[in-house]
Amino acid sequence: MFTNDKKIKPFQDKIWLSTPTMHGEELKWMTDAFNKNWMSTVGENINEVERAVAQTIGCKQAVALSCGTAALHLAMKLAGVGRGDMVFCSDMTFAATLNPVVYESGIPVFIDTERDTWNMDPIALEKAFELYPQVKHIVVAHLYGTPAKLDELRAVAARHGAVVIEDAAESFGATYKGKQTGTFGDIGVISFNGNKIVTGSSGGMLLTYDIEQANKARKWSTQARENAPWYQHEELGYNYRMSNVIAGVVRGQLPYLNEHIAKKKAIYERYKAGFKDLPVTMNPFDGKNSAPNFWLSCMLIDEKAMCKQVRGDLDVCYVSEHGKTCPTEILETLAAYNAEGRPIWKPMHMQPIYRNNPFVTACGDGRGRTNAYISGSGVDVGMDLFSRGLCLPSDIKMTEDVQDKVIEIVRACFA
Repeated sequence: MFTNDKKIKPFQDKIWLSTPTMHGEELKWMTDAFNKNWMSTVGENINEVERAVAQTIGCKQAVALSCGTAALHLAMKLAGVGRGDMVFCSDMTFAATLNPVVYESGIPVFIDTERDTWNMDPIALEKAFELYPQVKHIVVAHLYGTPAKLDELRAVAARHGAVVIEDAAESFGATYKGKQTGTFGDIGVISFNGNKIVTGSSGGMLLTYDIEQANKARKWSTQARENAPWYQHEELGYNYRMSNVIAGVVRGQLPYLNEHIAKKKAIYERYKAGFKDLPVTMNPFDGKNSAPNFWLSCMLIDEKAMCKQVRGDLDVCYVSEHGKTCPTEILETLAAYNAEGRPIWKPMHMQPIYRNNPFVTACGDGRGRTNAYISGSGVDVGMDLFSRGLCLPSDIKMTEDVQDKVIEIVRACFA
């Protein structure tokens, strides 16, 4: 850890990575549910949230569910993922993106990341179809609120007749060529988890243009009850419907989506300016075609500025070097000053549970070996980004003075 020559004082109140920002209207609609005694999985809040989200995003149907993972699970069922089916999945993402493939006894095949947006590489995806031409499903995530290369990915999917499931859990409000993420796939998903740009404390949405799919998802999410005077069940169902109380929180949050995005963008730009002379880059995006929601601001340390760092499955060590640093040293230093950061997502092909699954790079063989990468070459880009990247405090309640202090702490790690 760096020497605190300037005697920077720790933050009195913890600076968080990303927390909910409440405005008061959330309580209004929660209280409305309470006063009307609609505390279960039906009610005006649910109906209004489904309508408002569909209108905001630009899809015909939005189905309110208990979480984004539940939405992804029902998306797999609607798409027809079954036992033994291989599914091409984003590699640089949270496990919830692909765990639902396994819920349906499918086999995730991980597609490496490209450096322009840190999302699924269209070249690697095309390579994957050469290796596994039988695959008919793709799950694409938009990392940290940055849209993937959607035109290129959809073109590959169309050539091979594959269904696209779009995990926009982190990218609500982000656009690609003026169109909201979540609407480019055959089925889309967003999340209202506690740290997302709009929160319900929990909750998620399944997005579709097909009313029959929407009605099927609603049925499955309420234990697949049939239209009968008693409990009649003819297929497997789930307890996945959003509650009317949670929907009240989301309803109160939705009017502030654009305000939250603007504040997240200001945080990103402030970091970018504050680090302009350091050997680092911020998480990239295609400024010509996309507008991220800037959910989390992330930093990538230049390879030549990295001190020695070695990570195991559960532990890590590094050697401090003058003028160099690493994600672990920066994160430990932030924590010492009562500020929260975190490593970027560990790629799925590096996770112990999925290490034997196929992993395809733009120039790889699909066998999924994870013991080496060639920096900058396109070989195992995800592993390289994980080695050198970290997420910075991105809470929209963070003041400019506080962020300036975070910048000063990070800068000192390179001293």
